[in-house]
Amino acid sequence: HAVSVTHAMEFTDGAVALRFMLEDARDSLGLDFADAQEKSVHAGHLFAARVTPKQVLLQDLKSGNMRLDIHTARQAKGTLSDEQQQALKGKQKAVPHAVALGQWHDLLVKVTGDELSVSVDGNVVGSFKSPGIAHPTKRMLRLAVPRNAVVDDVKIWRAK
Repeated sequence: HAVSVTHAMEFTDGAVALRFMLEDARDSLGLDFADAQEKSVHAGHLFAARVTPKQVLLQDLKSGNMRLDIHTARQAKGTLSDEQQQALKGKQKAVPHAVALGQWHDLLVKVTGDELSVSVDGNVVGSFKSPGIAHPTKRMLRLAVPRNAVVDDVKIWRAK
């Protein structure tokens, strides 16, 4: 499980900007948006944007991996039903994008309705639309770091 630094916030649509540095090819930084009041998912997980040295991964966790019945079945090492397997299809998008190690980068993650978009160093890397992103209230930002990442200047904006 990654180390998780949390910050309470509340918005429907908004953005998070920060500066980050990855120092090793195994490093990554996740911005996990959550609502602990949402009981249909494990630990309030809604969606995430994860940056590695080689790609950006955009995930709908609410209707995908962290949907409570899917997460429970996986934890029990059980078999997923056909419906659960179908539900996981199309719940994430991996976009190849290299970031230089040992250098500062600017990250901007925007949430508008059911769309999540990511820019690195002022360039749009990718966007992803999925129902879990449209959850009405994002209440918490978790910066998830499985190994190492350096982060500075975190800013959060609420559009609505």
